[in-house]
Amino acid sequence: MSPEASRHRAVALVLAAGRGRRFGSDKRLARLADGRPLLVATLESLTPVFDEILLVVRREEAFNTLALPPRVSLVHAERADEGMGASLATGVTALLSRAATPSAQALAVLLGDMPWLARDTLETLVARTEARTITRPAHDGRPGHPVLFGRDFWPLLAEQGGDTGGREVIRRYRERVVDVPVSDPGIHRDVDYPADLGLSSPD
Repeated sequence: MSPEASRHRAVALVLAAGRGRRFGSDKRLARLADGRPLLVATLESLTPVFDEILLVVRREEAFNTLALPPRVSLVHAERADEGMGASLATGVTALLSRAATPSAQALAVLLGDMPWLARDTLETLVARTEARTITRPAHDGRPGHPVLFGRDFWPLLAEQGGDTGGREVIRRYRERVVDVPVSDPGIHRDVDYPADLGLSSPD
């Protein structure tokens, strides 16, 4: 599959509506060593692979101060405090209502604090996902992120809530899960604490 065909085959859904309490401040705005905010760096890592990126944030947020990539669309999660599953459901519901994605066969569910995913990993997962499958990467035998849900599962994801979300769909349809071995440790690397970015914890 050519890179251009791959770009139209999947949509990225980035979950960034959490409070990040363990970090001690808004980790999405924390700076990487190159000066970019964490969330911006994550989104920029996706733009070579996905033409459409939906960013799920809390209802009161606009991110007017961040230079988000131009193809990113904000989705406001009214029930974000109920858990990641509720944010996921909001994002998928928004996706199902959009007319721009009739050819997309996969939805890549990503976290807003994982800018280290390799482009090859993302492209491989997109190419391996079909409408009836759930695809996830595995490094050293351990599954990681992102998880790509084929189009058949989108209505189910839109019904989820709480903190279960995609995990419950994976549990129910384990026979359709495809684990793809990759040599990318970035599938397990996220940010929970300032030390994960080489920063000191706030006082």
